[in-house]
Amino acid sequence: MKNKYLLGVFGDEEHLLDAFEDLKANSYKIEEVYSPYPIHEILTGMGHKTRMTHAAFALGVVAVLGLLGFMYYAAVISWPLIYGGKPFNAFPSFIVVTLVATILIVTLGTLFFFSARAKIFPGKKAEIIHEGATDDKFVIVFNASDIKDNKDELYRLLKRHGVEDIVEK
Repeated sequence: MKNKYLLGVFGDEEHLLDAFEDLKANSYKIEEVYSPYPIHEILTGMGHKTRMTHAAFALGVVAVLGLLGFMYYAAVISWPLIYGGKPFNAFPSFIVVTLVATILIVTLGTLFFFSARAKIFPGKKAEIIHEGATDDKFVIVFNASDIKDNKDELYRLLKRHGVEDIVEK
């Protein structure tokens, strides 16, 4: 771990949510919140928006244009076969292949972009912020450099909301 962190460890969701709302109201910068399951209020309160849908849409557009362009080039320009009265550009025959291949390209591309963005790769050593964060504890993480001035006030606020443990890492 490169940075120093302050962790507030809670035993249940209610205390975590109360503390989270109070911390946001008092303008504390929360680095991350870890919980054993997703909590909708935390996800919306953190304010992080994903651009993965934009990447998937761009991949889909590029895939459709690339596939249709390749099939048109192969069937009409590079290898025009005339048999059975078939027109050069038999566009309806391209649709099924384009649909299936686009789904494959978008799925694999989105997986690649997500893995790159999340910095997930084979052999990476996991950084475990707190041992109970994925088991039965709820953890709010603060960057220690952001709270140097009002650390005592933060401790009092966390204790008022039922924090079980405060850990400095």
